[in-house]
Amino acid sequence: MASGSRVPEDAVRAVSPGRRGEEIVSALTGDSVMAAALKSAASPVRSVVASPRPLKGKAGREAARRRLQLLPGSQTEGPGQGPEEEEEEALLSVPEEDEEAQPLPPVCVFPMRGMWREEKVALYCDEVLRGYKAEDADDAMSKYLLEKLKLKDKWLGVWKANPELFFVKYEESSIPFVGILVEVTCKPRQSSSSCFKVTVSVAEPFSSNIANIPRDLVDEILEELEHSVSLLEVYPVEGQDSDLHDIALALEVVRFFYDFLWRDWDDEESCENYTALIEERINLWCDIQDGTIPGPIAQRFKKTLEKYKNKRVELIEYQSNIKEDPSAAEAVECWKKYYEIVMLCGLLKMWEDLRLRVHGPFFPRILRRRKGQRNFGKTITHIVAKVMTTDMVKDLSPDTLLQQHDDLDLALDSCYSGDTVVIFPGEYQAVNLALLTDDIVIKGIGKREEIIITSEPSHDSFVVSKADNVKLMHLSLIQQGTVDGIVVVESGHMTLENCILKCEGTGVCVLTGAALTITDSEITGAQGAGVELYPGSVAILERNEIHHCNNLRTCDSSKSTLGGVNMKVLPAPKLKMTNNHIYNNNGYGVSILQPTEQFFIVAEEALNKGAASGDKRDDNMLSKVMQNLNLEMNNNKIEANLKGDIRIVAS
Repeated sequence: MASGSRVPEDAVRAVSPGRRGEEIVSALTGDSVMAAALKSAASPVRSVVASPRPLKGKAGREAARRRLQLLPGSQTEGPGQGPEEEEEEALLSVPEEDEEAQPLPPVCVFPMRGMWREEKVALYCDEVLRGYKAEDADDAMSKYLLEKLKLKDKWLGVWKANPELFFVKYEESSIPFVGILVEVTCKPRQSSSSCFKVTVSVAEPFSSNIANIPRDLVDEILEELEHSVSLLEVYPVEGQDSDLHDIALALEVVRFFYDFLWRDWDDEESCENYTALIEERINLWCDIQDGTIPGPIAQRFKKTLEKYKNKRVELIEYQSNIKEDPSAAEAVECWKKYYEIVMLCGLLKMWEDLRLRVHGPFFPRILRRRKGQRNFGKTITHIVAKVMTTDMVKDLSPDTLLQQHDDLDLALDSCYSGDTVVIFPGEYQAVNLALLTDDIVIKGIGKREEIIITSEPSHDSFVVSKADNVKLMHLSLIQQGTVDGIVVVESGHMTLENCILKCEGTGVCVLTGAALTITDSEITGAQGAGVELYPGSVAILERNEIHHCNNLRTCDSSKSTLGGVNMKVLPAPKLKMTNNHIYNNNGYGVSILQPTEQFFIVAEEALNKGAASGDKRDDNMLSKVMQNLNLEMNNNKIEANLKGDIRIVAS
């Protein structure tokens, strides 16, 4: 909400509902194991915003009577009033006896989002948390913050308070916080850095982002809070001396840690190298921010993390509302909420494992069983078109069994092994493309640019197959927002012939044990490799164009090695490439990703055989690796790729 904004009549409150953080775990049951489990789940959620406390006594009653009043006539809408006039009338008047707040001054800004990945890693892992275990992270952050706070004990800041302290109801999007200019006396009480308290008082001139907030109401709330607020809620104001810049940066470092890097389960589990875990979370955060992880996956992670935090708050609040010994129903409800938290916790841990982000086991894909052939042994050709004419089927044999559909999904759902789906020009969507289990042929009639199949953005997958032999021909596949690769071959064999694949997320993925043949096709736009081969997969690529892949919005160019084709080894995939054109990719044309130890074994063997230095040694190493990997390349044109043509990348 911008400085000088005003709020509606029924928005301001003086008494907040409050949240009691006391745990009542031991009262839930006599079972000490259950009590310990619930106690673990009920520890307070770490948050920059402190839980509001209720106003009591005369101050609360007086403040409750003080409401911002609407201007006369604002409750009614006269004839001909437009939306703009209505909004203008809804502005609030300030009681004459109250002082109108001045706009807030600018605060010191040190955007952690603007720091480079390596800078964040160096700051947290090499400076602040170096040598600390997870259970000591609070102490590390406190020590770091206390050192900075010694620079200056009094300064001006903006207290960004929880709106629940002031408003009966409000829209979070319009009032994310209530800002008050305060004078800070910085003698923090000894506690974890996320709970540091400082003494504040209203500074002159009275300033807020809510123009008509009563000064007396602010004074009374601060009095009830004993003028003690969370340090992390206070943001130093610009224009003070340089020491304040150091304090502001330190506060931002601590806020970022608890908002994005800390997990509530960290101090409950043993972790020998906590800084390595923090580095992985920094990488995860950076990958989400710069687009390395496709948007739909990032949104799913954020929603899961938010859901986890909300469920913890729900459990704490539910426990706090149980006044006496809990009933059996209340104990069961606590257990239910606790296990929801445990499940979400496990899911988030899997997200944080680099190897499980896209193709982890928590992404069930094809849950449909294979139909096989029809009982009467015949196959059917399914015609997909709004209207079928005799001209459409003139090239089919007279004994062909036909079935017409105006919906591609219905056609796919009607297929058995051996069937053919013929698609005429038009634009289609079909969620059943992500459920290919039977051996069918899907082909377009006409120019491939005119047979367009787009993905459904609300679904995880676009084209996924585990059929023994499925074939797609003369089609344009346009990916829109799906999580998986544009085409994923889980098992069996898939053939793509004369197709256009316009990716938005990841490209074509061939998982372990699966096989893929792509001929005369075009792959472009992937946020990663155009074709990605998992260990133990098989691929044949002939006469294809793979270009403008690895479209990562990343600031870390050293991480952008993927490009046209990426191979992950151990066990090695098999790849045959003939007459392909791989160009204008932001990584390498072909990258071979293998573990560091294996890389050095190959390098050592190459050196022991007397390879010359420089390019010749690299060529010999590459040749050795290609031979070991079953990689066959003939007459391919690999050019104008940002990083280079072919490269061995050590993971």
